[in-house]
Amino acid sequence: MSRPVTAVSRVLALAVIICSGMVAGCSTGWDPNEDRSAARSSYRATPDGYYRVRPGDTLHAIAFNFGTDWRDLASWNAIRSPYTIYPDQELRLTAPNGAMPGRSSQNSGSVERTASATGPATTSAAPAKGAGSKTYDAPVQTRPAAKVVSADPGKWMWPTDGRVVSTFKPNDPARKGVDIGGKEGQAVVAAAPGEVVYSGSGLLGYGELVIIKHSERLLSAYAHNRTRLVKEGDQVGAGQRIAEMGSNDRKQAMLHFEIRLNGNPQDPLKYLPGR
Repeated sequence: MSRPVTAVSRVLALAVIICSGMVAGCSTGWDPNEDRSAARSSYRATPDGYYRVRPGDTLHAIAFNFGTDWRDLASWNAIRSPYTIYPDQELRLTAPNGAMPGRSSQNSGSVERTASATGPATTSAAPAKGAGSKTYDAPVQTRPAAKVVSADPGKWMWPTDGRVVSTFKPNDPARKGVDIGGKEGQAVVAAAPGEVVYSGSGLLGYGELVIIKHSERLLSAYAHNRTRLVKEGDQVGAGQRIAEMGSNDRKQAMLHFEIRLNGNPQDPLKYLPGR
């Protein structure tokens, strides 16, 4: 009776060895669905309140990530039109000398339809940390002459078809916009005319992201795309296809859509037409 038991034991032991080898091989293999964005997409401030610019950054994307009006960021760092920034440049993220932001705290809770404010003031702003004492690499952002619309759009359109599966909630960092369900690959369009000021995957939690500037005060963002169809500097019209819908980190096909007024997240349902 002992010999069959021994044979069975040997078979089981061999199976364990084979399975262990397979698991070890899988643990070091490449997973096409693995999300590696965190390794390349960490926007972090220094302890003294600065941010070091990385290749691929734009002034608008940095301001968007930190919830700041891009005009304030430009003013605090004495960045003038065409708003060029450089890798390794350190940008101040707060107003100098404890001063209050010039614009991002104004009219943050209402839907405005008036003409935009003027461009950022730069005469009293402190320069970026290290400015004037360092030779930077090639610029990572250069904005063309002002072609973007100068007044807030009076009409908006839905950026894609589908049901709203998650709504905006004030002061909730996980619900800064709305999530619209759909199918991967379906069209994502510009909700209003404007200029593409960011097209990339550098913002953690947004996946493939497009940001459109509609006026000096208003931006819209389109996240979790499968494919981006526009590049920075492109002028787009309302309804123009800018991306294809992708999925979030839970593999749910959807578009995450945000509207920012003076840097502050707004409820997109107050802007979009009723359905």
